Amino acid sequence: MIEDDLEFAEILSEFLEQYHIDVKVVDDPYIALSTVKVEAFDMVLLDLTLPGMDGLDVCKSLRESTKLPIIISSARGDVSDKVIGLQLGADDYLPKPYDPKELYARILSVMRRYGKQEESGGKNKKPSVFRLERGEHLIYMNDAPLNLTNAEYDVLAYMIEKHGFAISRDEMIDNIDSINYDSSYKSIDVLIGRIRNKIGDNSKNPVYIHSVRGIGYKVVG
Repeated sequence: MIEDDLEFAEILSEFLEQYHIDVKVVDDPYIALSTVKVEAFDMVLLDLTLPGMDGLDVCKSLRESTKLPIIISSARGDVSDKVIGLQLGADDYLPKPYDPKELYARILSVMRRYGKQEESGGKNKKPSVFRLERGEHLIYMNDAPLNLTNAEYDVLAYMIEKHGFAISRDEMIDNIDSINYDSSYKSIDVLIGRIRNKIGDNSKNPVYIHSVRGIGYKVVG
């Protein structure tokens, strides 16, 4: 995260940590450009109003030197900034102020786009055993339909759509209709346990649904 408002950066970083996203904050654009060259990152979240260098120039430099996804996060409301930022290679533009949940959704969206590009070029990538058919309200495992309750279907479908990403129990409560706000973490764990039984996954040595310590679960199969 290239952001000179450190208080704002801390709030976003703490929010994203609950989704197992580690954030490195750099408030100096020149140091940030150097850091990207020597450390491995999955994405850049870029403010435009920075000390000593305009964020649009930072965006241009990033795109010239890296293929990392870039999301611009800025309080500058000029439409021309958004247009120029996207023309320079930014993947998305999120005007401040915004709900951190929207930022998380944008991150997932951009990463899925990049993930699909990698999959299309990765000849040796193992395909998922799951196939989600929303229209049929069915989930297939190795082409065989699973016998799931509505709640089990909703949870597994949500996890399949976010394949590979850690999903917290709070995120499930917020986004899955069949899980209400009164649901406890324990009831979600029981639901995951029932799904594991139906897909033949051993909780002690899982293949398809992994527990992420301190966060929740993710589908990896």
